[in-house]
Amino acid sequence: MHPNPLFRSQDRALLETLIEEIGFGMVFLTTPDGPRVAHAPLLSTGDGAVQFHLARGNSLTRHLDGATALIAVNGPDGYISPRWYADRDTVPTWDYVALEIEGRARRMAEEGLEAFLYTLIEKHEARTPGDPWRAEEASEALWAGLLRGIVGFEMEVLAWRPTIKLSQKKSPDERAAIAAGLEAAGSPALAQLMRTLVE
Repeated sequence: MHPNPLFRSQDRALLETLIEEIGFGMVFLTTPDGPRVAHAPLLSTGDGAVQFHLARGNSLTRHLDGATALIAVNGPDGYISPRWYADRDTVPTWDYVALEIEGRARRMAEEGLEAFLYTLIEKHEARTPGDPWRAEEASEALWAGLLRGIVGFEMEVLAWRPTIKLSQKKSPDERAAIAAGLEAAGSPALAQLMRTLVE
């Protein structure tokens, strides 16, 4: 989390939306083998918990149950060029949206894992053009193999630590120029957040 309080938000709906829209994050844990990270699909329950699954053979899987872990969700980011400012006597920076979530993880029962998978599949299939694929299309043997190969976890969120760094220190005119520069540089999502989240 960036130390400047200007870049923080207590808007829980915004943080939940970030998880919903990104849907993927990094799970960090210090294990007896040292610090480890796993990349995982995420699903917010909407009531203060985040669900995810890992491969059974992942080095984190055997250590997560009951542990306090950290999940990082990275939103749009982009390089901010000094050439976008009226006064070029400055230095480059980086604007970004990120969320750190800390909490206690617990292993899900197979029924919970299966419900999580169905919800995750339906959510992402609805976003994919064309006729949605349904979990029921997988053979019983294939589905059973999937369930044997992964472990589901639910993390009770104890701390939400967002960083929403969108050039808040700059004037509205400068932010408009930065947003235009970001858009031209191929970062339209970050430019849109700058236009909509910063007053």
